[in-house]
Amino acid sequence: MPTAPGRVPRVAFLCTHNAGRSQMAAGWARHLAAGGLEVLSAGSEPAEELNPVAVRAMAEVGIDIAGQRPKAWSEETLRDVDVIVTMGCGDRCPVVPGARTLDWDLEDPAGRPIEDVRAIRDEIERRVRSLLAELGVSPTRP
Repeated sequence: MPTAPGRVPRVAFLCTHNAGRSQMAAGWARHLAAGGLEVLSAGSEPAEELNPVAVRAMAEVGIDIAGQRPKAWSEETLRDVDVIVTMGCGDRCPVVPGARTLDWDLEDPAGRPIEDVRAIRDEIERRVRSLLAELGVSPTRP
């Protein structure tokens, strides 16, 4: 999916609470693309804080998402998004004309033990790498 010359693709990772899956996906995208993407992350019903097990699982692979905060999306924040990746927001997932929408069916890490969250984290990494390849963004890290 090409973007305008001189403009990096803009990708939004969305889920219900913006505390686990979407934050991990945004963390992977920022880490791997290192400026080759504009990354947004938001939820339909943002939690008060990030899932601490998701934060721990990402820290294990050297990605710090602890400073992120769950937030809600709005029409304004999704303006000019090239790709929307949804992860379990159901009927509340936004439709943005002109944006490509992907739905990643991923288990919610909420209340899961670290072993399960690691598996979710690793699957998110695989999908983010695939998305980067589709967008023509070369990962800056192996």
